[in-house]
Amino acid sequence: MECFNVFGLVFIVVIMIPNIVFAVKCKDGFENSWNNKAIEIIEQIGRFGCFGFMIFNVPGTWFGWWSDEAFVIYLIIDALLIFLYCAIWVIFWKKNNHFRALALSIIPSVVFLFSGIMNRSILLIIAAILFAPTHILISYKNAK
Repeated sequence: MECFNVFGLVFIVVIMIPNIVFAVKCKDGFENSWNNKAIEIIEQIGRFGCFGFMIFNVPGTWFGWWSDEAFVIYLIIDALLIFLYCAIWVIFWKKNNHFRALALSIIPSVVFLFSGIMNRSILLIIAAILFAPTHILISYKNAK
């Protein structure tokens, strides 16, 4: 498991499930009514960086788990946060409000940043720092 984090892959797949269901059921999808190209580009760089660095550990940029206990804490906290993320998707499926927008942007941001800290992955931490504020801002600006 040196360069490949199977748990990170599972977490990303589970996070993507409600997003894929939403994309299939809502053909119109997400309309970004707040257009700020610089913020959108930073968000996308952060998003794909988070996805990639949750799954792949680039040698020389990550230092592994602090301890075996830290690894267990990583699994428990990320699993709980991702369960909460999916639950909020289900509960607030038909609602578009600030709570839903913020919850569905803050939770994955915390997952990515927490994972980077626990795995001591410099690239994941950097990607999460790019992703979190921009994703939260875009979600907030687009909430009705």
